[in-house]
Amino acid sequence: MSRRKKSHQSHGTPNRPRLWGKHAVTAALDNPGRKVLRAWATRDTAEYMQFPQDVALTLAEAPDLGRLVPNDAPHQGVVIEVEPLEEVWLDELLTGAPERAILLVLDQVTDPHNVGAILRSVAAFGAIGIVTQDRHSPPESGVIAKAASGALERVPWARVVNLARALEEIGDAGFWRIGLTGEAEADLKAALGPARVSLVLGAEGAGLRPNTREHCDALARLPISDAVESLNVSNAAAVSLYAASIA
Repeated sequence: MSRRKKSHQSHGTPNRPRLWGKHAVTAALDNPGRKVLRAWATRDTAEYMQFPQDVALTLAEAPDLGRLVPNDAPHQGVVIEVEPLEEVWLDELLTGAPERAILLVLDQVTDPHNVGAILRSVAAFGAIGIVTQDRHSPPESGVIAKAASGALERVPWARVVNLARALEEIGDAGFWRIGLTGEAEADLKAALGPARVSLVLGAEGAGLRPNTREHCDALARLPISDAVESLNVSNAAAVSLYAASIA
């Protein structure tokens, strides 16, 4: 492979994101809804991954693969370029929801590491998907896929134009909407109850926006000790999803 200078373009684009790492790549290859355009891998990893014959594969050394990903990310010997997944519509997600369901809504959570970790927790605790505002959420990327450890391919992700309107639709579909905020008087356990619940989390620092709070049925906090002021949003999501899954 030629040694070319790093650039944003060389790391993929929103229309042609690059994914890396064995878990993320394996999940993408196993996903019939994912179109893999090309791949780069070390010889040993290529034998391990067993790429389909229709995927253009370039064998490369590990240092060369490092130049295909941002900041020499841990590619584990494999990088692929893909088409984004097909868009998921909120009404389809709500129509197909079972009587007992958990849905996660993110209010302007933009850090791709956090979003990836949240996707992983959503998959782990059996939630039906996540909802984000299109303009204030990260696009598909290798960072999200690596942090999600395969969950990007499995968890439905609905992007909406107006989050407040989406919350109205979620409420109309029978979901009890709980906004998580440290300022709430009730803890999450007390706020849970209905079989269908939508957990709404805001960005770190800013938290839930006022209009988002107004579209929640209840506000609740996590019962953490005074030793810390708050949890990272991905940790808060994991704890909230666990609490809702056992309620």
